Amino acid sequence: MAIKIKSLGLGLIERILSWLHNQLSEKQFLILSSALVGLSAGIAAAILKAFVYLIHHYVVDQKIFTNGFKYIFVILPLIGIGLTVVIVRRFFKNKMDRGNAAILLSIAKKGSFLPFNQMYSHLLTSAVTVGFGGSAGLESPIVSTGSAIGSNYARTYKLNYKDRTLLLACGAAGGIAGAFNSPIAGVLFALEVLLVGINITAFIPLLIAAASGALISKIIFRENVLLYFRLQQPFDYHNLPFYIILGVLAGFLSVYYVNSFDKTEHFIAKINSPVKRLMIGGLLLGLLIAMFPSLFGEGYESIKNLANGNIKELFKDSVLEKYITGNWLIFICISAVMLLKAFATGLTLGSGGNGGNFAPTLFVGAYLGFAFSFILKMIGFKDIPVSNFTIVAMSGVLAGVFHAPLTGIFLIAEITGGYELMIPLMIVSASSYTLVKYFHPDSLDVIRLKKLGAYISEDKDKAILGKIEVEGMIEKNFTTLELDVKLGAIVEKIKHSSRNVFPVINKHNRLLGVILLDSIREEMFNQELYNKVIAKELMQKVDAKIDINTDDIFSIMKKFDESGQWNLPVVDNDKYVGFLSKSTILTKYRAELLNSY
Repeated sequence: MAIKIKSLGLGLIERILSWLHNQLSEKQFLILSSALVGLSAGIAAAILKAFVYLIHHYVVDQKIFTNGFKYIFVILPLIGIGLTVVIVRRFFKNKMDRGNAAILLSIAKKGSFLPFNQMYSHLLTSAVTVGFGGSAGLESPIVSTGSAIGSNYARTYKLNYKDRTLLLACGAAGGIAGAFNSPIAGVLFALEVLLVGINITAFIPLLIAAASGALISKIIFRENVLLYFRLQQPFDYHNLPFYIILGVLAGFLSVYYVNSFDKTEHFIAKINSPVKRLMIGGLLLGLLIAMFPSLFGEGYESIKNLANGNIKELFKDSVLEKYITGNWLIFICISAVMLLKAFATGLTLGSGGNGGNFAPTLFVGAYLGFAFSFILKMIGFKDIPVSNFTIVAMSGVLAGVFHAPLTGIFLIAEITGGYELMIPLMIVSASSYTLVKYFHPDSLDVIRLKKLGAYISEDKDKAILGKIEVEGMIEKNFTTLELDVKLGAIVEKIKHSSRNVFPVINKHNRLLGVILLDSIREEMFNQELYNKVIAKELMQKVDAKIDINTDDIFSIMKKFDESGQWNLPVVDNDKYVGFLSKSTILTKYRAELLNSY
């Protein structure tokens, strides 16, 4: 009965929205849609955080299932990741795209369509992973969920690609705004990380979506659930040189984090056996947590402890707890936690868990700011505001890892309840971002996107060209010739072909050359040569060819331009596949260009 009532309610809502879709103008319906998507994403963020809170409360804090075993938190992440792997394999058939790169790929190559099950799959799996102590963040799953809500909403009401992409970004903005009660940061995250070349008309829907998500956060969450800080000291311009140094350190730490996380995740993920991968990754993660319990879960509580100076709480229940005495040992251990977080997150995600890097980068930044200010105090600078440095450094590392300086600045400004630290936030974020851009011109998400054969650019032409999939445009109806076939047989094949290019291959299907109709016209009318001349003597070497394994759309267009040809052969590891036409690509480009308006 309850299910029937629920389905009737959803059906009524859908009928109302369909009626509004017909009654309202395109812009009016888009504004309404952005509010609904933002609210839905905010609710999704609230559900996820509540789910994680409940798991943590009953499993870890209350120890209902642990019989009071003190070090149970060491093996809980292994259990959580194992449950996540089982859920993904059993219910989602091992098909679940993780991270922002998957969203960018859908924008660049898949028409901004995201799978329907992504609206709930990330909520379930990331809650289990992080709730049981996996060392990752919930923000990336929230972004994936919100983006899927926006994409599927747009699919339901048959909106065009441009509006579908915008609602996808609205879902992401609403999710981030809901997770932190920070609407401006939600908008800026969508603009800096997901959308490029955006025009001013997109701001209104994004603002409405982010405000809607933040409203849900305001209504549902208590202050202690969110990442929130009260400033203890105002900004002092005398500390400006230290903030500049902190920005540079944040930049180097961001480069270190990206490299360490990426290598760790790939190393674990390459283990063929899922059981071995789970056991190795889970046990190594447990070992790290046994030494430094603050690596357990998102780590937001330890960030709050750092900002409030509760250092003892950071090492509570650690196997090293009784040995960590004295300021120098505290400094060394805090620095170790800061450096090990990248490995802990890589182990969590590489072994099968679900989560993201948003919370870990804030964690690493907080530890950097605290360690830096702590060492300054130790060497004689007594008036250093430790809390401010802890908070500001989070912005620097977030800006460096995600290439999103504005998101970092305004996120920290919003979660501190004001703009008192705006100047140091700008300095640290800008310094970090500038340094990281020197070593890594692209963010980790964009690097992974390019490996998938897609491209995102602020240049509209490049962005549209990057959407084109060439594999579906390869023409395979060319008549192939073998090396020893005689001219007479070639002429017969030409009679029955509409093409003027004939690839020459060997018995292993390897492309050896091409015969052009224009280049053999003379021989074709000399019947004396029909039994004397063979294809090997008539063919021309291939000056340029396209390898479907290594060439992307940009290198393909470059080969067309350099060769001056309008048709180029396509090979797969030197084996002939077909031909690609420049005209076909340009026709597809024009269609994508029209679709983008």
